[in-house]
Amino acid sequence: MNSSEVPYLGQGNTPPYSRSERIRRAAWALVQATLFRWSPRPCHGFRARLLRFFGAQVPAPDTVKIFPSARVVFPWKLSLAPHAMVGPRVWLYNLAPIEIGFGANVSQDCHLCSGSHDYRRWSMPLVTRAIVIERNVWLCAEVFVAPGVTIGELAVVGARSVVRGNLPARQVCAGDPCVPVKPRAEPQP
Repeated sequence: MNSSEVPYLGQGNTPPYSRSERIRRAAWALVQATLFRWSPRPCHGFRARLLRFFGAQVPAPDTVKIFPSARVVFPWKLSLAPHAMVGPRVWLYNLAPIEIGFGANVSQDCHLCSGSHDYRRWSMPLVTRAIVIERNVWLCAEVFVAPGVTIGELAVVGARSVVRGNLPARQVCAGDPCVPVKPRAEPQP
């Protein structure tokens, strides 16, 4: 059997993006690597406006905090509600939409990944599903969130947790896989 007859992963795979979308992505990559990354740390509103210029839904850019070391793949598939925070070195791998709700806090080194591949097929086609982080959720350091996950309002997700399924509102959750551990009381003023 010669190598042209032996199946291999990725065989027959075609790029899922149009030429115009690849050009937009390249333009954003250039801006993210320069203006976005080089902007001084306190310039959160400036970075939020850059994201909005590239199509992100950011209704109140002056209230959003997004750090210069954060990475966003497709700004036009990102929604940042007022008072949302995206911390240092967060990776928003938003091949499908990612929505970060009002007052939600995505701490340093978190990775939100809204895309994967269908490993059951030789062509490994791209599979994407949206991620929703609801109001006032706190993702502690280094949390991984898988495609298709919704995390309910006021939930806390412990450091280094791996979130593979939806999490209920008002729960403290942790682990791999991440599960509810105890109820979260209403925060004090």
